[in-house]
Amino acid sequence: MFRRAVFGLPTASLVILGVFAGQALAEPPAPPSTTTARTELAALTVAAPHSMDGYARDKFDIWASQPDGCTTRQDLLARDGKDVQGQAGSCQPASGSWYSAYDDKTVTVVADATIDHMVPLAEAWRSGADMWTADQRKAFGNDLTDPQLLIASESSNSSKSDSGPADWKPANHAFWCTYGKDYIHIKAVFKLTTTDDEKTALSSMVDTCTD
Repeated sequence: MFRRAVFGLPTASLVILGVFAGQALAEPPAPPSTTTARTELAALTVAAPHSMDGYARDKFDIWASQPDGCTTRQDLLARDGKDVQGQAGSCQPASGSWYSAYDDKTVTVVADATIDHMVPLAEAWRSGADMWTADQRKAFGNDLTDPQLLIASESSNSSKSDSGPADWKPANHAFWCTYGKDYIHIKAVFKLTTTDDEKTALSSMVDTCTD
């Protein structure tokens, strides 16, 4: 079973600049190298999907409070946005812009900047999260350390839904390499299983990498 701190962006990485409490200085996690991704993909266990019995999104306690007092969503919007501003002392961004790599679009309305789980919660459940403790699911649902959470436009997030790469791929082909590597890495970190179809799809996406 994986080991992971429950979640958290270190408080030391956050500062109040007279803008708002959720102003984050940390950078988004970088994708693994192509070599690492291929090694991780080869090591994933292929298994039949688990039953969805008992699944519910709230079992992952998404957008929980982080050590800085802001929610996971608020910290991600602050970290991954450009020119993000809000009221002093507040965690909630009021303005800014956010890039949606899935469809190569920029979102300029806070409410339209949705947060997507790279490996969907339902897919994680089918791949082993049904056996996790509540703390482990919370760690997965709020992970700011690995490339599990990213900004997505409403349309791309809705299009993806709870699909994995065997059934859905980003409209932005230039993002296929990063998407494949990040997806593989999350499955490896959290010891989630894959299927033959998913493994084939991931391999083809990593084949688009040029590094």
